[in-house]
Amino acid sequence: MSTIATQELDALVRREHPDPHSILGAHPVDSGVVIRAYRPAARAITALLPDGTTAELEQLHPGGVFEGFLDGVTLPLRYRLEVDYGAAGTFTLDDPYSFAPTLGELDLHLIGEGRHERLYEFLGAHMREMDGVRGVAFAVWAPAGRAVSVVGDFNSWDGRLHAMRSMGPSGIWELFLPGVEPGAHYKYEILTQDHDLLLKADPYAQEAERPPKTASVLTLPRHRWSDADAEWLAARAAVEPISEPMSIYEVHLGSWRLNPLEGNRPLTYLELADELSAYARDMGFTHIELLPVMAHPFLGSWGYQVTSYFAPTPRYGSPDDLRQFIDRMHSGGVGVLLDWVPAHFPRDEFGLARFDGTALYEHADPRRGSHPDWGTLVFNFGRHEVRNFLIASALFWLHEYHADGIRVDAVASMLYLDYSRREGEWVPNQFGGREDLEAVAFLKEFNEVAYGREAGIVTAAEESTAWPGVSCPTYLGGLGFGFKWNMGWMHDTLTYFQQDPIYRRYHHHELTFSLMYAFSENFILPLSHDEVVHGKGSLYSKMPGDRWQKLANLRALYAYMWAHPGKNLLFMGGEIAQEQEWSHERSLDWHLLERPENAGIQALVRDLNHVYHDEPALWEVDSDPAGFWWIEPNDPDSNVIAFARASRYGDRVLVFAANLSPVPREGYRLGLPRATRWREALNTDSTFYGGSDVGNLGGVAPEPIPWHGQPVSAEVTLPPLAAIWLVPDTD
Repeated sequence: MSTIATQELDALVRREHPDPHSILGAHPVDSGVVIRAYRPAARAITALLPDGTTAELEQLHPGGVFEGFLDGVTLPLRYRLEVDYGAAGTFTLDDPYSFAPTLGELDLHLIGEGRHERLYEFLGAHMREMDGVRGVAFAVWAPAGRAVSVVGDFNSWDGRLHAMRSMGPSGIWELFLPGVEPGAHYKYEILTQDHDLLLKADPYAQEAERPPKTASVLTLPRHRWSDADAEWLAARAAVEPISEPMSIYEVHLGSWRLNPLEGNRPLTYLELADELSAYARDMGFTHIELLPVMAHPFLGSWGYQVTSYFAPTPRYGSPDDLRQFIDRMHSGGVGVLLDWVPAHFPRDEFGLARFDGTALYEHADPRRGSHPDWGTLVFNFGRHEVRNFLIASALFWLHEYHADGIRVDAVASMLYLDYSRREGEWVPNQFGGREDLEAVAFLKEFNEVAYGREAGIVTAAEESTAWPGVSCPTYLGGLGFGFKWNMGWMHDTLTYFQQDPIYRRYHHHELTFSLMYAFSENFILPLSHDEVVHGKGSLYSKMPGDRWQKLANLRALYAYMWAHPGKNLLFMGGEIAQEQEWSHERSLDWHLLERPENAGIQALVRDLNHVYHDEPALWEVDSDPAGFWWIEPNDPDSNVIAFARASRYGDRVLVFAANLSPVPREGYRLGLPRATRWREALNTDSTFYGGSDVGNLGGVAPEPIPWHGQPVSAEVTLPPLAAIWLVPDTD
């Protein structure tokens, strides 16, 4: 007679038992071993023993629980089950309930403390070999679940067959399932405290099904990183990004280029690996930055509503295809930065929202857990496990995909409890303030761990407020980011350039104001996707005047941006003077390059990048005021500004001068920092770029006349709506 209480068997059959392994599998008894199996609808079950003998199991519970006694047998015992379903056939399988847990005490301890940095190697679904048997170790965090099962195409999505065991106070549920192979689709079926059944994708899945399907996919990485990638990572670890050139090309993979021969489909990761790497290298960009490639069901979110924090979007290929894409980027000398979204997540039923029937990943209080702008949910950064989930996600992309950096989206929305909320719609912190102290602690931990674990990477914050020390080390009280997007520079600069030149004198100091704070952070100057969507128009369309003037203004804007202290970021299409506002549903208008003036803009951006890369004065001391000084900040009537940039030891110097009026300034006396002949390293009015070729072709010879606070000066020609870069003529 069985020693298992009827109540326990009933709970097992009702799928409410938290520890099915305590009933099922092989267990010692006084005279031997008892084997129990749960197979609803089975007609008979036979245990196949290692010595070739068999043992029939008898039905113990009408719900499908079978039991058999083996006299004189001891544990451990390796056996298989032969399950007879009558007309449906007979199947032989290894018993999942005969295996020990795949998670150890140390793993559970680190998970509970939120310090398991390689958490993605233990939670989720992973190929393992247990006792010589190949299978998959499943593990998921669902502390409020009554019971959890693995369902998939390997068990007809039947939650009765593979109930998981609870690992106690950790909230982890675990099961080793023999015989499952890569490519299998699966989810977790969670019974909540309210007896609702939820079907959830795996939060730690490393591959996702192509939308609109929502299952997780078991994947086994097979990509072998190239020697060129290894050399890239070694070189990356040997430099300090803040004092290196960084010119970033921001890309939305699905709309960069479409294949017109196949219904205008987006290019795949592998197609992009060749085309985009060659293009970025030719254009002189040091890095590309990808709008979020983490799996997301809604294409119109551009990746900013993530449902899989460890899986790339399958729209463009497999996880290994994305690895190959990054590998080829590195082989071509181009770094890869990934946009990452820890600020919020969508409410899709298959995703993280109320994952185990409770507010698990999000705050329960909608005043903290609901994002008013995007209709999404806000992560609960106060939970160890949630912080661990997000930090492990960032480390996953840096370590497993060899990404060179992480750009964190919407940091301002994380820092302030009252972000986009009216009075009464937010909850103050413990000191009565508006700062989200838990989010602050999370961001500091994220940066400390990322920089501590992955050599040479960068982190960048999209942060639009005056929060102090965003890119200051945490040991000095900062948030610890490597860089901060300079949203103030972007706003003021575009406001100025959108003015008709006749009115620019009244906005002159919108160009100069950024230098009041340019060295307070390590800045990236962004002309990003956010500036060319939602009715804002393209950068080209923002410029005033006729077509010639629009293009001239755009050329001057780019030359000013590349010369200004800070690293550079330009969204795709800006380099070809895209005329339409960007849409994720169509390709960039590459046909514009058939026009010489658009090809001229592209040529200018290419030359800006190459001259920038070769001129240390423009990047060695970006965050130090010693590398910058004004020559002429106060000539609004002429719409002229001029400044100098210098390298770390002053051995290299570059003078920038811009005339942002449509009138040429001939004989304009310009102070120069050195009594040597100067040449134009770049002139945006060159006919090669589509300009009128006004400038200083023969170079500039200074006179011993102090001017603009400089020791010498020269009369120069400043072309209309244009900028020039002057460097000492060493020849």
